[in-house]
Amino acid sequence: MAKVVFFGTPDYVLSILIALNKQHEIVAVVTQTAKPVGRKQEVVDSPVAEWAKKHKVKIVTDLQNIRVKADVGVLAAYGRIIPKKVIDMFPSGIVNIHPSLLPKYRGASPTQATIVSGDRDTGVSLMQMDEEMDHGLIIAQFKEKVRNDDTGRSLLERLFTKSAKELAKILQDYLDGKLKPVAQEHDKATYTTLFKKEYGFVPPKYVKLALNGKIAKSKWSVLYIQGFSLVPNPKAIERFIRAVSPWPNAWTEIKVTSNKGQVTRKLKILRAHAKDGKLILDQVQLEGKSPVSWNQFRQGYPEAIF
Repeated sequence: MAKVVFFGTPDYVLSILIALNKQHEIVAVVTQTAKPVGRKQEVVDSPVAEWAKKHKVKIVTDLQNIRVKADVGVLAAYGRIIPKKVIDMFPSGIVNIHPSLLPKYRGASPTQATIVSGDRDTGVSLMQMDEEMDHGLIIAQFKEKVRNDDTGRSLLERLFTKSAKELAKILQDYLDGKLKPVAQEHDKATYTTLFKKEYGFVPPKYVKLALNGKIAKSKWSVLYIQGFSLVPNPKAIERFIRAVSPWPNAWTEIKVTSNKGQVTRKLKILRAHAKDGKLILDQVQLEGKSPVSWNQFRQGYPEAIF
């Protein structure tokens, strides 16, 4: 049984934390500070911090204050860069759980990149952290199929759940020296960036073309994948919509008639599918309004145009 410090923040990594706690001793969690959420802006602890409070585990929110003795760190979606001096605090370093088959899709948005690129296979990499982003030696990898209805969130949750099932034994074998980490093929690395709300934008002209089963002549740069662009055909737009669900959701702009005349409004595309070579919108949400079906929206705004 190893003494472990867990680095993580969101709810979808709790399965990993719980699995680790069954086989090893969690001596502390390092998580992001409590933040105001919702309309009332109530300050709420991260899901990892809530788990730690329930299990009476030390909570650290400042990387400079990790004052515990541990054999190894385990990191999953912590949300911040880890300095080398923190990595070096642990005799066996920090094991990073990354939801892609490295060196593909290094960075902060690997599952979104997997879906929008149309990949059929993905997986999880367990690696030794070093001072560069997702650059370290690979300890283990395992594969997972991408489903036709996967969203960025559903794929992320499934990959971390699968990691939880594999991690406890892999970690012990790693600590016992039974696994030999190997270098990545760095020349094959691709990169993703931290996601921003504006990255969910789909130009209206591409939506209009896709709804009519047409393909744009120009390529469309996907901002969260370095150097990547796609041909905005109906299927590609549908993948993009799933990739950025449920946050920030795909959105576009549409012209509607109001008491001020014709105005341009933000329209979220919550669900869609591709059929018979066309993009079919299922659920949308006009800014300031509740989600409705596309048919309901068209009935309410029959004159709306992209």
